[in-house]
Amino acid sequence: MNSNAYGKSVPPKKDRREQARESARLMREEQQKRSKRKRLALRGGIGVGLLAVAAIVALVIVNSVGPAAPGPANMASDGILLTGNGTAVSATPTKALPADAKPVATDRTALTDTANIEIYADYLCPYCGQFETTNGEQIATWVKAGNATLEFHPISILDSASAGSKYPTRAANAAVCVANYQPDDFLAVNTALFSAQPKENTTGLTDDDLVNLVTSAGVTNKEVASCITDGSFTSWVSTATKRALAGPLPGADIEKIKGTPTVLVDGVTYTGALDNPTTFSDFVTAQVTAAK
Repeated sequence: MNSNAYGKSVPPKKDRREQARESARLMREEQQKRSKRKRLALRGGIGVGLLAVAAIVALVIVNSVGPAAPGPANMASDGILLTGNGTAVSATPTKALPADAKPVATDRTALTDTANIEIYADYLCPYCGQFETTNGEQIATWVKAGNATLEFHPISILDSASAGSKYPTRAANAAVCVANYQPDDFLAVNTALFSAQPKENTTGLTDDDLVNLVTSAGVTNKEVASCITDGSFTSWVSTATKRALAGPLPGADIEKIKGTPTVLVDGVTYTGALDNPTTFSDFVTAQVTAAK
């Protein structure tokens, strides 16, 4: 057992990931129970439903005119770049950009010997969850070995499918908080978020649930919890999402994303099956071969 900065024992990363998956499973079950209770409560009449719709519309209008917010550290490209050295995965550090600053595209001139994978994903998107379940482990293995890089862009395009809770934005904010304060554990948190992925048209995990999830995934920095509950980067998530939808995407063969997941390998869009790891592996090999 290792000890963190606060003197508490911290299990090895492998054990922490197993704990995170178990914690995610329990939170997913609790979320499903809450969703069932909420559905029963909503049977009280159509008037309540109309009020809820009006509240959601008002929330969208308010958020759409919010001020620009400073970006997180380690995400100057609107994504976090993860690399490996054969034993561990680490994030590439970048400075936080001020409000209204344009993102800085990742310089890939020194990454010609690796497969460079870029993913734009929404944590409520079931197809994103399917791709992660199918390919997440093998991508992590490639990155750790130093055979690939992963640049992950958390975005939120499915807020309207989260029963008014804005779960995609809140989940993306949680991931970005980790990227800002404890970036080397981003991949473990990303895995945990997809393991606990709620169904569409449900409220998803609460902010407290998200704090528990990232903690179970190995996050120990005390600033992360308040970052999640305060929604520190929710405005930035919205802005980064708009940029991805508007384009241009630097170094990509498409102008902008049209849905999630959008997966690029060395700038080429993957259009194959999301549930076939061999198909994706073959695509990655083909792009690396073509680049060389």
